[in-house]
Order: sequence, then structure tokens, then C-alpha cells
Amino acid sequence: MDTQFGFIGLGLIGGSIARALRETNPTGKILAYSRKPELSADLQSALETQVLDDVVFSLNELSDCDYILLCAPVDCNISYLPELAKVISAKTVITDVGSVKSGIHAAAEAAGLSARFIGGHPMTGSERTGFANSNALLMENAYYAITLTEACPQERVDAFLSLVKQIKSIPVVLSPEEHDDAVAAISHVPHVIAAQLVNLVRTSEDADTMRLLAAGGFKDITRIASSSPSLWESILSANTAFVLPTLRRYISLLTEAEQALVSHNKEEIRTLFSEAGEFRNSLQERRGALPESFVLHADLRDEAGAIATFATLLAVHGISLKNIGIVHNRAYEQGALRIEFYDRDALERAYTLLNDNKFTVYR
Repeated sequence: MDTQFGFIGLGLIGGSIARALRETNPTGKILAYSRKPELSADLQSALETQVLDDVVFSLNELSDCDYILLCAPVDCNISYLPELAKVISAKTVITDVGSVKSGIHAAAEAAGLSARFIGGHPMTGSERTGFANSNALLMENAYYAITLTEACPQERVDAFLSLVKQIKSIPVVLSPEEHDDAVAAISHVPHVIAAQLVNLVRTSEDADTMRLLAAGGFKDITRIASSSPSLWESILSANTAFVLPTLRRYISLLTEAEQALVSHNKEEIRTLFSEAGEFRNSLQERRGALPESFVLHADLRDEAGAIATFATLLAVHGISLKNIGIVHNRAYEQGALRIEFYDRDALERAYTLLNDNKFTVYR
């Protein structure tokens, strides 16, 4: 019998998982729940693109699903557990995609669902939101954190691990506490830092000049500041126990840097960057809290049709573009045309093609 999936929430991550499941389970049934009789734009789009088979308006209609995926904000996901406990069938496994795990595991236990709940967190995403920005490729080669309790039978765990591998993600099994401590450092605190760095510039007296001069470096390290405010309100509130000590450690490190500058300790400043650089360079190039970008830059002649020439050459050779645009400030970015691709293979093919056609291209 074909696997049946039920989704509660179908934004960027839920939509990307649903798309990946549709590709790998073409005969499976995918449903989504709506609390309101009028369909949201996300649900309407998912139906039109045939990612969804149907939308249901009662949780009872998800009772026969093999998997129910909670893809709403963290606090909303938790609120559904007591209701689902009353309606799901004996075969149903509930999972979530939230970036905080301790709280939802505690809620699952309180609802009597410990043996039926498997925590999940795909370590991928985008600063953009909504089903319109979802893509099955977001799941490919992304680490997928899976958090377990001893109450969950091994056969359910094994089946879920297989499902994660089926959508081309890489499962990593952790305890809820290990997960929450790790993401506080690699995702949650960085979002706070990025947002406050933008606010530092925004509230400066010469903010207009800074905005004009802001180039690749500033934009790269603050990109995640554009993420959903309501989403991050929910995440940070749910993971305060791990975010606070990590944030305080970061503040302590900033204080050390401040003291090195005050005392003109050049050796300490050099060590700060050398140690950070060595560790940063050791990180694997893969999708993280945000997906890897596949970008080339190219010199662009100031003449009519220049961009069309690039786009046409790539299109003729079957290379799809994710995005293309002009870089107006070149302080940190070589080239004046920025071309983004969906995957590394397309990037490599484009690099070779453009070089062979005498364009000056930079990785």
C-alpha cells in the first residue's frame, strides 16, 4: 500500500520536503491540513503544481497517515500534539521540522506520544519563506538532524531514517539536548548577531553612507537578518536555555577582542584571525542552516544586450539560472555580473562554457 503523508504547515521547509517526497514517492498520497475554509496561497499553489493530492479541514482526516509532518512554527507544532494524540491510527508516526527539539519532546511525552514521535530538523533553508520558494533540491545532501527517545521502537526509527535518505538528505541522530546546544551556536546566535549588526548600521548617524558603501562582505554575513521575524521570535523563545549561555560566551569573546584593540596587542589580533580562519577552512562545504550558493561573477561590457548574451549562451547549452543581476559595488566582489545556479554541476559547466567563449569569469 502506498505511503500516506500529512502536512501541517506547508511553507519553505514543509514545501521542500513535500516536493522531494512527490519526486521519490510518485504514487504516495500527500495531504495538507488547513484550519481555515479558504485556502492560503501556499496551499493553493501546492494543489495547482500537484505536489498535494488534497487539502483537509479536520485533523481526523489525517488519522490514517503513515507520517504526519509538523511544519508550522515551533510553538504551533507543540499545540497540535494533544489534538493529534486523540485521532491518529496505530501506525502513524508524528515528526516535526522545528529547529528546537527539547520542548517538543517534552510536549510529546506529556501527550502520551513518546513512542510515536520522532524529532526532525532539516539543516537547510533560505532567507526567503513560503511554498513559492520551496525546492526539492533544498533537501539534497543536507544534514537532517533526528532526535529520539528510548520509547520509540527501533523499527519506526529505521523506517524514518530510510525515508530521510530517500529524499537525499543525510540523517544525523542526536539527543534533543545535544541538538539544541549545537544549533544555538551555529544557527540561533548567528541570526541574533546578523540582525544586531544590521541594526548597528541602521541606527548610526552616517547610516546613509554606510548603506551606499555596503558590499559583499557586509551583505554575506548579514544575509540571514532578512529571515522571518515571527519565525525567529518563536525559535529564540523556545531555545532560550541554550541560546543565552552561547550568546554570553560570544559577548565575552567580543570583550577579549576589544581589550586586544585597547592594548594594541597586534599578536592577539593576528591569533584571533588565524585560529578562526584555520577552523573555518576545515568546515565541510555543504548545506547548512542556509544552503550553499553556487555563484559566478563575470566582467560585463557596458552595452545594450550584454546580459542577454550571457543568458542566451547558457540557455542554448541547457544550463538553468537561479538568479542573475548586476553588482553595483565591486569593493569585495570581482566582476559586475552575478550569476547564481541551482547546483555545482551547472556552475562548473557554465564556468567552462563562458571561459571557452572568451568571457572573463571569476569563481
